[in-house]
Amino acid sequence: MTTTLGTASADPGEIDTGRLEVGETRDGSPFGLPVAVINGERPGKTLYMQAASDGDELNGIGVIQRVVPKLDPAELAGTILITGIVNYHAFQIAEHRNPIDDTKMNRAYPGNETGTSSERIAAATYEAATRADLILDLHQGSTSRMIDEVRVRCGKRHRLHKDCLELAKVFGCGHILDQKGPDGQLARAAPDEGIPTVDPELGGAVGWDEVSIQKGVDGVFNVLTHYGFLDGSVDVDEQTRARGFEQYGAPSGGLVSFRTELGDRVRSGETLFDVTTPFGEPKAEVTADSDGILWRTRRLPQVATGEYVCSVATDIDNY
Repeated sequence: MTTTLGTASADPGEIDTGRLEVGETRDGSPFGLPVAVINGERPGKTLYMQAASDGDELNGIGVIQRVVPKLDPAELAGTILITGIVNYHAFQIAEHRNPIDDTKMNRAYPGNETGTSSERIAAATYEAATRADLILDLHQGSTSRMIDEVRVRCGKRHRLHKDCLELAKVFGCGHILDQKGPDGQLARAAPDEGIPTVDPELGGAVGWDEVSIQKGVDGVFNVLTHYGFLDGSVDVDEQTRARGFEQYGAPSGGLVSFRTELGDRVRSGETLFDVTTPFGEPKAEVTADSDGILWRTRRLPQVATGEYVCSVATDIDNY
């Protein structure tokens, strides 16, 4: 059966790319999101993937750029639908939020086809996503430094919680954040439609991060193999799971020096970072409130009073 997404159309055993038209730019020119359809030779499930719903989060695009050329529809069971760049306007200027309506796209789902720019894009991509049996919404920690993780955002009481956890474990970045997400996230909304959905956060970088991109490529192929799109089997490894965060800001202005490395275990009372003057004079020392893992840090060392510095993931176990 022919499968279409926007102008991309593929019969069984074919790949096609095209555009999903979602509106017009300020000069009245139509614009569309880059999309692809990979229609397997054999029937099977449908996977939907998307990247760059935040316009400066590029590692997901790097994953798709590397995955698609490796896929042979003659060896595939089922269908893969892809939106390569979701936040069109933000991507053009390498910013996080859609500049047309100053909105974070991953707070706009399930969208509104007659709403704001972000709501319209969200509605169009949500319609495509909810045609699938599984959803991967590829992200990264914007331009801050962050470990590679997969986020389960539906909440532990959701009927699909175990299915989303399984999908996160199969993707296999090594770490899972299992915490209910804010309203408007795709990984929060799509499980309500009965579709297991996760949000791989592939590190944090300015531009490409090849290590995180490769983890994403491996994760996609883990999913494709485990769920029967490709022949073979996957060794599903135990993951380190966190279920909460503590955020730390700067108690004074100055320059931050970390005492521990990203991904390290920290103990309650252990020093996380110091703040000094430009001459190295000590101004503040910040310690961890709880045991956990240093999960995310700011990239630049200069801080003002109260500015975000880092996050420690808490409530850690193995899953």
